Amino acid sequence: MLYFYLVASAALIPILDRFFNILRMPYSWYLVPLLFIAFFIGFIIIHAAVLFISLMCVDVNKPCNKQSPYYRALITSSLNLVFKLLRVHVHTCGKEKIPENERVLLVSNHIDNVDPAIYLHEFPDLQLGFIAKKEVYETMPIVAKVIHKLNGLPIDRDNDREGVKTIIKAIKTVKDDIASIGVFPEGYTSKTGELQPMRNGAFKVATKTGAKIVVCTVWDTRKVVKRLFFHRTDIYVNVAGVIDTKELPQTAEIGQKVFDMMNESLNEQKQKS
Repeated sequence: MLYFYLVASAALIPILDRFFNILRMPYSWYLVPLLFIAFFIGFIIIHAAVLFISLMCVDVNKPCNKQSPYYRALITSSLNLVFKLLRVHVHTCGKEKIPENERVLLVSNHIDNVDPAIYLHEFPDLQLGFIAKKEVYETMPIVAKVIHKLNGLPIDRDNDREGVKTIIKAIKTVKDDIASIGVFPEGYTSKTGELQPMRNGAFKVATKTGAKIVVCTVWDTRKVVKRLFFHRTDIYVNVAGVIDTKELPQTAEIGQKVFDMMNESLNEQKQKS
């Protein structure tokens, strides 16, 4: 999207010249780059306005029982634009392991709140809906609207009964072919970066639907907020492997397998860093 806006900004200059002959003016040497920058900033502002207005129309209390191609495309293009502007470069390996044309349960370690955005950016074809802590809906209303419209679900980590209800809704989302589900089975972001014990309840989304579990790890996402526009940020995503729940049906066994796969992947990344 960034490159589209850059090209469009450049294309508008000769179009404007047809009406005002700006390229023949003695001051065109500074007017042309000024117009280019103005057009580009204008496109960014319009994009942000469309995104904001669209999200303001979202009611998180209204069930989202189907895909929204418009919101998917809008969020995907917005993430692409933001990542380019913030100079965030995501290096992903193992994409070829992801099953094609089927719903999956994507699980990952969790080190920063930006982690879901990384996966939405890298795996748009999976059409992920993330299970997010309910606090997001209370403190980050705009983000909550994005999660809701992308078929995500809130979960109360301190209330087992409500947590089960969320898992049941996630199972229905996969069964009804609405979206794939993304979840961080540690339950919380790891302040140290070390992998925390798995909460095995999340794996029922796979065992009850037959969906394969795509095990991923993400590294260095905390640097995004610290660096912002000033430094390039390299993020590393690894698809560690895929688990077929038909071969490993027990959630406790799955939890241990996922932990081992994530731990091995993270240790390899630490050795490279």
